[in-house]
Amino acid sequence: MTIAQKPLNARQALKDFFGFDGFKGTQEAIINSVLEREDCFVIMPTGAGKSLCYQLPALMLPGTAIIISPLIALMKNQVDSIRGFGENDNVAHFLNSSLSKGEINKVKEDMASGHTKLLYVAPETLKKEETIEFLKSIEISFVAIDEAHCISEWGHDFRPEYRRIKQMIKEINDVPMIALTATATPKVQSDIQKNLGMTDAKVYKSSFNRSNLYYEVRPKGSKERVFKDIIQIIRNRPEKSGIIYCLSRKRVEEIAEMLNLNGIKALPYHAGLDAKTRVHNQDAFLMEDCHVIVATIAFGMGIDKPDVRFVIHFDVPKSLEGYYQETGRGGRDGFEGDCILFYNPSDIEKLEKFMKDKPVAEREIGTLLLDETSAFAESSQCRRRTLLNYFGESFDDENCNKMCDNCRHPKPKMDVSEEVVTALKALDSLKAEIDISHLVNYIIGKRSDSIKDHGHDAFPLFGVGKDKDKVFWKGVVRICLLNSYVNKNIEKYGLLSVSEEGHNAIRNPKRFEMAMDTEFEFVSDDDFENAVLESIADEVLMHDLKDLRKKVSKQVGLPPYVIFQDPSLDDMATRYPITMEELEKTHGVGKNKAQKYGQPFIDYIAEYVRRNNIERPTDVVVKTSGEKSKKKIAIILNIDKKMALEDIARSNGMQYQELMDELEQMVTMGTSLDLHYCIDEIIEEEYQEEIFEYFRNQEDDDLNQAVIDFDNDFTYEELQLMRLQFISDMAN
Repeated sequence: MTIAQKPLNARQALKDFFGFDGFKGTQEAIINSVLEREDCFVIMPTGAGKSLCYQLPALMLPGTAIIISPLIALMKNQVDSIRGFGENDNVAHFLNSSLSKGEINKVKEDMASGHTKLLYVAPETLKKEETIEFLKSIEISFVAIDEAHCISEWGHDFRPEYRRIKQMIKEINDVPMIALTATATPKVQSDIQKNLGMTDAKVYKSSFNRSNLYYEVRPKGSKERVFKDIIQIIRNRPEKSGIIYCLSRKRVEEIAEMLNLNGIKALPYHAGLDAKTRVHNQDAFLMEDCHVIVATIAFGMGIDKPDVRFVIHFDVPKSLEGYYQETGRGGRDGFEGDCILFYNPSDIEKLEKFMKDKPVAEREIGTLLLDETSAFAESSQCRRRTLLNYFGESFDDENCNKMCDNCRHPKPKMDVSEEVVTALKALDSLKAEIDISHLVNYIIGKRSDSIKDHGHDAFPLFGVGKDKDKVFWKGVVRICLLNSYVNKNIEKYGLLSVSEEGHNAIRNPKRFEMAMDTEFEFVSDDDFENAVLESIADEVLMHDLKDLRKKVSKQVGLPPYVIFQDPSLDDMATRYPITMEELEKTHGVGKNKAQKYGQPFIDYIAEYVRRNNIERPTDVVVKTSGEKSKKKIAIILNIDKKMALEDIARSNGMQYQELMDELEQMVTMGTSLDLHYCIDEIIEEEYQEEIFEYFRNQEDDDLNQAVIDFDNDFTYEELQLMRLQFISDMAN
């Protein structure tokens, strides 16, 4: 049913077309403004029903409403949704590059006949001369600019084409406009209105608070740690839908593959996939054929899936607007939504480096947005209050209801009433607008280049707070910002000055308490990729397992290190494996070793756990890509062909020592190798037996000591090769 034949009141139209009995929040007031042909600017959080604000009046007014939308996937989703309520599919169409010439002609026919009430169009399509000429021949009711933050260079998803929207609309017909966004700081709001010529528009601004969302920031640490955390998060929410956001396509593919290998059905979504695959993956997520989508920020704009239960940010977002909008895709039905951000200061540094070749103004804006994101992640203050403050909204953290990690697990607080006044006096004494880093350096007495250039190291309050560190003073300044004691001049890239409230606070100090902000570990790319989790082994059990290893080694007549090496015992004393399957997953063991020597170890550990009433960790073992397995098979096949080790290393893209380390790991875990063809070329047979006898009688496997014991008659590499063959022959 289309309801434009006869204007109805908005409530009746809502019931007739959508079947709803009432509006939410400011929806009704906005819709009535559009029906009155007034320009409107709508700031409404994700899930609050923005789309209804233009869909309903479009159905009620004569003519066709033009909806400018940034994503093809978003258009298709919204058009399908509208058609689901109507009698005929021609009530809504989209016009973009995905359509064939025949499909475009069908859209134009439906519009010319007056059947189409909503036309979704991308700004890139709108700017085409043929599109403008066609739209001039159609009665247009109004224009809606969805995701209007794309207009602003200060926003998180700036699209240059959006800056020309007003000019394009004027070419067609100077009709009323409604601009809508879920994220707009006061600066972004001002920028949008100026660009669209809507400074006199009615502004409808809803609260940004999403009370059902839980915000948490976790240290990123190593890749192994994050992967384990992600798997655990998802397994704790079985059959629940979630989104994982990454900044790079490569990381999206890697995480999607890792999740699938670990029994979690996940699909990737990024701009590098062809359109058909993107649509398929999006539909699979919407239809719950897969529960997890791993995506770049291209995914999710306007996607109407109400039951997304978790949103994970694997990488730090480029701005708080982006973070707010992406997390806003969780819990749109009003039920729980967990928003978990993994934070590493190194990621901020990388994003800053990516901006180095951009124009100065763009770089300054980008740096300011990243600073705000860092402040949010590192702050010990209520996350909800920090987030809402960023959007110009006051919020009492008592109302958070422990729906952020800082409120749910508060750190000990200290009285910082005097320090707040000190920070305000220090800022006021400079008689200039400065950034937070400059202010903190001034307070702690650090002679940075900026301090010296301004001569501020000669000012009387320079170093007034040198007894405390930078992290402490940053926290104090953030308290000043949250309480509006300090102004942040967004036009000047976030420069600070004392506000009128701040001057009052200097004269009449209030009591403030503060927990120390979190100082996150800076993890480099290499450390992130390669770090191995440090274990916290049970020392008593570790000692017992070493004794057991010695006992087993005597029974089979082999050195203890051939049975299980120390790192394997360390892992056993950390994870407490009590089944053969669990033992096989222990570091450096593998199936063959576990079957051959493992039974007495798991029997002992099971009894130890029972006797000491130990609660075993439910740790996650991350299965990763089979690339290493493929390489391992290639190496074994090459050895079977008796290929020279140097050639094997080269053909697998490895250094010789890398190959030796790989072979050592393989034989340690129970793989049998025949390297005699290599050994026979470099060591005479009589010496081979002598070396084997030496290894048979050693308590440990120190190769450097072996070189010394053989008076340097054999090199480290030769002895390493011999030890590989010894372990393979004796243990495997």
